[in-house]
Amino acid sequence: NQPLCLSPSPSTKSSLPASYSNGQSKVAAWLQESEEMDKCTEELARCQSSLIELSKLLQSLEGLQRTQSAPNFTDIVSICLDYVRRDRRRSYGNPPVDHITTFLSLQVPSLPVSASMSPTRLHSSNPNLCAEQVDFQTPVSRQIPDNMECGGDYIKLQEDFCLIAQKVHSMLKSAFNTVAMEKEKIKSVLSDQEQSERPAQVITLRKSLSQALSQNAELKTRLGRIHSESVLSEQTISVNLITSPDEGGEQRGIPLTQQTSNESRLSMSESVSEFFDAQEVLLSASSSENEASDDESYVSDVSDNISEDNASVTDNVSRQMPNGDLAGSAFRNGRRPCLPAPSPDCSNINLWNILRNNIGKDLSKVSMPVELNEPLNTLQHMCEELEYTELLDRAADTEDPYERMAIMAAFVISGYSSTYYRAGSKPFNPLLGETYECIREDKGMCFIAEQVSHHPPISACHADSNKFTFLQDVRWKNKFWGKSMEILPIGTVNVILPSFGDHYEWNKVTTCVHNILSGRRWIEHYGEITVRNTKSSACICKLTFVKGNYWSSNVNEVQGFVMDQEGKVVRRLFGKWHEGLYCGVPPSARCIWRPGSMPTDYELYYGFTRFAIELNELCPEMQDLLPPTDARFRPDQRHLEEGNVEMAASEKQRIEDMQRTRRKWQDENDIKHEPRFFKKVVDANQRERWVTNNTYWELRKSPGFINMENPNLW
Repeated sequence: NQPLCLSPSPSTKSSLPASYSNGQSKVAAWLQESEEMDKCTEELARCQSSLIELSKLLQSLEGLQRTQSAPNFTDIVSICLDYVRRDRRRSYGNPPVDHITTFLSLQVPSLPVSASMSPTRLHSSNPNLCAEQVDFQTPVSRQIPDNMECGGDYIKLQEDFCLIAQKVHSMLKSAFNTVAMEKEKIKSVLSDQEQSERPAQVITLRKSLSQALSQNAELKTRLGRIHSESVLSEQTISVNLITSPDEGGEQRGIPLTQQTSNESRLSMSESVSEFFDAQEVLLSASSSENEASDDESYVSDVSDNISEDNASVTDNVSRQMPNGDLAGSAFRNGRRPCLPAPSPDCSNINLWNILRNNIGKDLSKVSMPVELNEPLNTLQHMCEELEYTELLDRAADTEDPYERMAIMAAFVISGYSSTYYRAGSKPFNPLLGETYECIREDKGMCFIAEQVSHHPPISACHADSNKFTFLQDVRWKNKFWGKSMEILPIGTVNVILPSFGDHYEWNKVTTCVHNILSGRRWIEHYGEITVRNTKSSACICKLTFVKGNYWSSNVNEVQGFVMDQEGKVVRRLFGKWHEGLYCGVPPSARCIWRPGSMPTDYELYYGFTRFAIELNELCPEMQDLLPPTDARFRPDQRHLEEGNVEMAASEKQRIEDMQRTRRKWQDENDIKHEPRFFKKVVDANQRERWVTNNTYWELRKSPGFINMENPNLW
């Protein structure tokens, strides 16, 4: 029985939140000085004394109960009544025997007299007994004077026990109320303490923000210096070919001046984190070195690595060209960061009048208003799938076949990421014989595409790099279902990694544009993709683009796995095709890929990514190198990009009429169109495919497309 005390103990102090550590001493001092708490302590002390007294009373009651017999009155009456009945049967007419008195005098000498044993009550419970027969009060009373005294003590102890218990209850209730009030006061004190600490926290946050701004300004200065050192002039740097007499006439190209890629020249208004995000993807091979460095050396390493990569990438392009050089082409020191004009307003176009007669039909044969187009065509869209070729470079350097397959899965998904903001417009349909060329010195890649068939529409492309080869031929079917439009791709995509002899192949999923006629349009991809290595059965990858709806939580969700040849899952993949892909199990999964940031005001410019903005750019030095069939020369597409919608609509109508006239003339003269740069082959599975005939880059070098006869498409 230890006395109760409410003074703050060490355990009480340690239980307080850490944020209130500065105010603990004040709270403790206040608790000690509080009159209410002293009063509560005194009441609890008195309550403890009363509890001790109650314990003693309880022990006395238990002692009396052990020494005093407490018979059951009901059993006594029952036994007496049995005696009376038996006696009446044996001696009928004889004087009655007072069995009750006899029994009580023998068996219950200590029974106290109570009202329950009155003659009246006994007579009323049994009418056969008269008052005289059960009058046993006098004999019993002569034998229990001592027991009466014991019963009185027992009752008195009970009354004292109840009184003290009520007093204890009252004191405990008062103490409880006091503690509750003091609890509210403590809350108030702690709240005031928190309010007083907030200005200090604000000062700390402002100081941290000031330091961050200072570091950002320093980083901006460093990046500006790196950029100025990498750019020698605003003029075009021509690549001259020099013949070395020591090498027997073998041509050797002068190294290109270091180029800065678009990824390393992000707008300074963007966050520093985006800069490091780009570094994480582009320079994953050197991430272990960067982790061990401090902040300043880390930024320096990033800048140096980007510069070295750009210089090596430029040389890779020159080596990767089929003719061994860039054919006298020239490169600029930067690419445009924005389109010339924003997208036009399409709110006044009544699509229902155009589409109501084409429900369930292929829309590729339906002419649409030019306002619904974006200033890119399908050939350029195929090139846009190569925005994240650094994933292919990573795969080409990865020894583990399972990890290599997971990276390939990330590349497959990355090809859909640019479509997230593009549901409001459609690309131009390429004309038969239309081409597109793209040389990316920053990615070490050269790309060529051609429209090889018009009905059905088939587009073929081929891209080369020192680490991979990319090729695909895809035909498209568009179907309008009243509220939505489905785009059904038919064909396969192929990537070859020469370093391991791998040949990856996969199909494409269905694309659906919702709310065509009204509401906000949104795009969805759904279906299954199987990625196979046709040269090895070590593993296979399956990806599922989950079909949902605009409000569901799993919209744009992708799930997948990599299995070994025994069917065991060795890699689990999940993510969203517009946000990124992760490998593993949450929350410890690692990010394999995530898309880059969008440019400023992308909503006003067709939702284009930075890479898409650059695809239709035409600089003067490229005009004499490209064939006249290149999509950059298409007038309707160029007018739309420049914001001249009326001219774009007029040119689009004229170009489509020219194509119909050419097709009619070819049919009348039984002339079959032959693609210039691609040929049809039959693979081992008896499937027809379109592959490059390896003539584009040779003709580009000599004699040059400007010196050749070219078809007039527009």
